[in-house]
Amino acid sequence: MAAGAALLLAALTAAPALAAPPAGAGQAPADVAQAGQGRGTLLSLTPLGSRRRDEVVARAQKAGLDAGTARYGVAAYRLTYRTITPDGRPTTASGLLALPRGGGRQLPPVVHTHGTLAYRGYAPSVSEGPDRAVTALYASAGRAAIAPDYLGLGMSPGRHPYMDARSAASASLDMLRAARSAAPRLGAALAHEVSVTGFSQGGQVTMELGRALDRGADPHFRLGMLAPVGGPYDLDGSELPAMFDGRVDTRSAVFYIAFFLTAQNRLHPLYTHPGEVFRAPYADRVEELFDGDHPAEDIAGKLPGRLEDLLTDTWYRKLQHPSGALLEALRANDRTCDWTPDREVRITLYTATGDRDVPIANTRSCADELSGHGAKVTVVDQGRDADHYTSFLRSEPSIARALPVARR
Repeated sequence: MAAGAALLLAALTAAPALAAPPAGAGQAPADVAQAGQGRGTLLSLTPLGSRRRDEVVARAQKAGLDAGTARYGVAAYRLTYRTITPDGRPTTASGLLALPRGGGRQLPPVVHTHGTLAYRGYAPSVSEGPDRAVTALYASAGRAAIAPDYLGLGMSPGRHPYMDARSAASASLDMLRAARSAAPRLGAALAHEVSVTGFSQGGQVTMELGRALDRGADPHFRLGMLAPVGGPYDLDGSELPAMFDGRVDTRSAVFYIAFFLTAQNRLHPLYTHPGEVFRAPYADRVEELFDGDHPAEDIAGKLPGRLEDLLTDTWYRKLQHPSGALLEALRANDRTCDWTPDREVRITLYTATGDRDVPIANTRSCADELSGHGAKVTVVDQGRDADHYTSFLRSEPSIARALPVARR
């Protein structure tokens, strides 16, 4: 159990423990009523401090990142902005904007979309964790680096609609718009061509945001590069089956399934009472555990080690043979690679044979779909000895070198 918990921490959080999210987390910013009405409208801009180049390098190395591309110091800001819920109602969200201190004024934007987070206090604009470190590293090379918190995380109200690709992408697109508004106030401007990269859940978000940009969702931006790492692109055909045949670590499977079902039940009603899906005593606690106020390391100790002990017999079988509303929820999130990118878009999918959180079959499925639409796709396998998080650490240097930088 200790080994499983350690794996869970490394793969899902890799973030420092925080006593509590900052004051106001999960609430709309105070100046909402005085702000504009459109999606992506910037509501507040909060300085988070500046770091010299050597400090950026030190923090990146502490997170296990290759800091060879760092050139400048970095200033970081938390943005809060208007966006929409999964059903289209107005809400607010937050995210991190990092800018180089030097390196030109017209900055190429890169969006980094983070992996699974259950705790709002670990979001990039709140936590001094790996997502902030990698965002600062991308900015230090001479870019406008943008890391959305997603709905229900960071300063956003409500609960996180976990693995809802469409709302995560729409919140990320609106964060990009907010960053464009914020940049001139900070002596910078965002170039038109956007690069998008992300890890784990963020890999799925990368592909959905890429599709939106490629289809002209915002006339100011065009898609230039996609570089997701270890994304769950094929829940029905690859990820879910792997949770039952041993390819996904059992404790990770328990965490992901519990998070996914409780979140998706608010979007696609799957059950009336948790007791229909979860065994006692977990039925009485599972929804509260994923309310955004519990870190993964706290949740892990309150869930069982096997899916057989988490799920009722009915739902244990149902997840192996999805149908009805469950199948609809899975397929709604399995279309992120089913589109035809512009031929100028560079697409590299990073993965690892040794990944026991998001098996390589997900990436192969995505590559096949994109190739079937005529896209040129490069797949990079980081090897059998690379677990989920290691696949990101090995991929980051290649991504960082491939991203465009500002021209002076």
